This record gives sequence, C-alpha cells and structure tokens, in this order.
Amino acid sequence: MRPLSNMAVRDIETVIHPYTNLARHREVGPLIINEGKGIYLYDDKGRRYIEGLAGLWCTALGYGNEELVEAAANAMRKLSYTTIFSGKSHDAAIELSEKLKELAPCPASKVLFSGSGSEANDMQIKLTWYLNNATGRPKKKKIISRQRAYHGVTIATASLTGLPWVHTDFDLPIPGIVHTSCPHYYRFGEAGESEDAFADRMATDLEDLIQKEGPDTIAAFIAEPIMGAGGVIVPPSTYFAKINKVLAKYDVRFIGDEVICGFGRTGNWFGSETMSMAVNSISMAKAITSAYFPMGAVTIEEDLYQAMLDESRKIGTFGHGYTYTAHPVGCAVSLKTIEIYERIGIIDHVRKVAPVFESRLRKLADHPLVGDVRAVGLIGALELVADKRTRRAFGPKQGVGAACADILQELGLIVRSMGDSVAFCPPLIITADEINEMFDIVEKGLDRTEERVHRDNLRAAA
Repeated sequence: MRPLSNMAVRDIETVIHPYTNLARHREVGPLIINEGKGIYLYDDKGRRYIEGLAGLWCTALGYGNEELVEAAANAMRKLSYTTIFSGKSHDAAIELSEKLKELAPCPASKVLFSGSGSEANDMQIKLTWYLNNATGRPKKKKIISRQRAYHGVTIATASLTGLPWVHTDFDLPIPGIVHTSCPHYYRFGEAGESEDAFADRMATDLEDLIQKEGPDTIAAFIAEPIMGAGGVIVPPSTYFAKINKVLAKYDVRFIGDEVICGFGRTGNWFGSETMSMAVNSISMAKAITSAYFPMGAVTIEEDLYQAMLDESRKIGTFGHGYTYTAHPVGCAVSLKTIEIYERIGIIDHVRKVAPVFESRLRKLADHPLVGDVRAVGLIGALELVADKRTRRAFGPKQGVGAACADILQELGLIVRSMGDSVAFCPPLIITADEINEMFDIVEKGLDRTEERVHRDNLRAAA
C-alpha cells in the first residue's frame, strides 16, 4: 500500500466522500485532482488522466473553457446575486428561460430553476402533487419509477432511485413511490424472447402495476432516456413507444429525467428525442452549464401552469423556491454554454464522432471478460461477466468492475463502475483521436483485469 501524502491524510480526517466505501477510503486515501484542461485532468503529482466520465456525466465542454470562466466573472461583476422571489427578475433568467423553452423536446409554458438535478426531480414530485390537488384529484399522487433508475438523493428523489444502496438504512423509499421493471434486455430478457417481446412485457408490467395500485392513484411516471448510474442501460428501440401508450391510457404525467442525457449526449439536444419519449415535462442539470456552475431546471407545461395560477389565487402565493433559484451567475454561464454548443455545432460533432466511440466500444464485446456492450451517442458501458455464454455474473463482493476501474485509473483513464458495468461518458468535445486514445487504454486495462481474474480464480468463485 502506497504511503499517504499529508494532503491525503487531511482529506481523510475532514471530508466525507459520496458513493465511497468510507472504511476503505481511510486505507487508500483520495485521488487529488488539481487541474483540468480539455478532456484531461492532472493530479497533485502531475499525472495526466483522460476524464472518461465527464466528471459525473456533466463537463460537456471539458475543463478550462475560458469563455465560461469569463461569463461567470462578468456576471459576478455585474450582478453577483439577486433573488427572483416576490416577482423580482433579471435579464439572464428571462433569456435562459426563453432559450430552454425553445430547445425543450416537449411543449413548455414556463421554466422553474433549481440548484441540481436532485432538486429538479424533487420539484417534479411536489409539482405533480400540487397539480392534482389543484385539479380536484387528491388521491392521484403515486409516482412510478423503475428498478435501477437514478433520479437523485434527496429523501424523495432517493426514493425514486431504484438502487438498493441508496435506500438501505436510510428508511427509504417513502410511501407513494413505487417501482416497475428495469428494461435491461441483456440481464432480464427471458430465453427465446425477442427485444420487442421484452418491451411488450415491460409495458405489461407497468400496466399491471397501475392496475394493482389503482389507476386513480397514479400521478406520474419518471424515466431517464438511458439509465445512467444504474449501469448505462439502453432500453429496446420499441420500449418507450409502448410505455407512451400505457401512460396516455391512464392519464399519467410523463417526466423525462434529462439530467444526464440533455444537451447533446445522445446526438440530439435531449435524449427524449433520441428515444421517442412522449414526455410532458423534463428535468435538466449537469450539462446545462457544462458543470461550471450548479444549476437545474424543469419545464412547466401549460396545464400545470394554469393549476399554479389557480393555487396562487387561492393561497396567495406559490410557496416554493430556493435561495439560489435562477442565480444570475448560473444563468449567465448556462446561456454561454448553450451559445457555445450552438456555435461549435455540438450536436453535429457528437453525431460525427459517436460512430468511432460506438465502434471501439463494440469491438470489446469479443474480450473474454465482456458480456454486454451498450452505447448511444457518447455514452456507453461494458458489462463484465464471469461466463459469456451463460451471462453468469461475478459475485458482488469480488468487485471485478471496481478493480477494472482502478486499473484503468492507474493507466491514465478515469471511468466509473456500477457493479460490474464500467461506464464511459467523455466530454462532448472529445475528438476521434482522443476516443481512440481512450479505448487503447481500455483494451490494456481489460487485459490486466482478465489477468487478475485468472490469477485469483474469480470465475470459479463467482
């Protein structure tokens, strides 16, 4: 075990790290990142890494973008802060709301801002309840999410999230949040079942759940176009067309969680377009500012806005908002981010380099460790398995996915493992040459992981 630096010891004694084994962290310490430029990060020892997950699915324009730095600095000089409570506003909030309405994949009447994706999805729950109270449907309150979904970590959004470690010993999920089947064909498809038949079964599962809970109690369904932290799960091509019909049949509000897929990741402005989702509203964050400022937002459809007006007339106010709602610096950074996306043609760029990304990723399907390969646009994953033929997984305590991510980090590539799925989500500005550089490292890392699996006889133990 390498000796820990003074800074690493100070980190261990002061900082709590999310999604980290805190006990192990005391032994191995942090990777301390001190600088970033383009798609690369540099640690405190000067070592360079390709940032293969765009931070946390978010730094779309990479690191050190001077235009965004200047946009933030100029905004701070002009108006470092103002609230939009009590009818106040500012130019950047107005201009950004107009732009988001223009780009949204669904009809949007208004925009409501938050500070993160978790807050955005939390607002979606509150607003859904608010809508149904305003329209005389007080029993129509339950929200359907999906197993292995990720929608945040507030009490309510962690309940939406369908991952056990987000619930265990936090006393979650809260009542009124239910989960339907995960559309992961590779892992949950039945023998002889086609992807389309699997999609039919997923839609039937959703309808059966609605019937079981009571159609008059189901208010909304929330879904990521591609399930990010659950393992970069890409549903069958016909999945959302079938889900759309079920939701329309039972008058269920469809919330599209675009926190990861929004702003070009899948080759369209929003993943809802790529995956043909008939959403009523979307949640946004992450790439809305290329992660240069914490910001989230939701679109407000016209019937929801009318309900909010009715409630304001009844109550005297709209009783929701955050200190940093529509922060002027965040709005300015977001406007500049979107301006850059449009100026450099980020959608066309993603479509141009995505075939290279997908080709290099799919080539790895032949590796003895790789069971499944999933990719859309510039997001993808490898699922590592003990047996390719039977799809037998490694045991969770064997930590093969985590070991692979550690090996890749040692080789100069930062990725994220979710169980034994290893995710890739590089900055959208990545070039074809940089994609090839990234996957050259991945090939070496998989070979080294395979050596470890063979050496420790992990297939036999799985």
